[in-house]
Amino acid sequence: MSSAGKSVVLVHGGFVDGAGWKGVYDILKNDGYGVAVVQNPTLSLTGDNAATRQILDEQTEPVVLVGHSYGGAVISEAGTHEKVNALVYVTAFVPDAGESVNTLISGFPADGPQPPILPPRNGFLFLDKERFHQSFAGDVPLRPS
Repeated sequence: MSSAGKSVVLVHGGFVDGAGWKGVYDILKNDGYGVAVVQNPTLSLTGDNAATRQILDEQTEPVVLVGHSYGGAVISEAGTHEKVNALVYVTAFVPDAGESVNTLISGFPADGPQPPILPPRNGFLFLDKERFHQSFAGDVPLRPS
């Protein structure tokens, strides 16, 4: 039984997978929480919502649903599931009704780092390797000293 009578479901962002939650998973499990990690296919928000709801269906206790980055858009959709008691956004997109991640990205300040997302190719998004570091890890040296 979890320490707060809750289970935690972790939802990853785009361009990554559920393995990114391993450190958080380990800490929560060590503290006695029931933890599940959603492995989103990241082909569509509809598909990711369905994958998250499938994991939520399997939970036997109230759920704290956690999303990182694009995962925030996913938990905004899946968070209406009857087993969800709370939503936690970790550096995540929090779209309002009718908004999308693209809508939110278009509002980023022009003088700040821009997401290095390239235009879709054959329905898939890719990242610009040249812009990735500045956008995602600008405070981290390119090469560790």
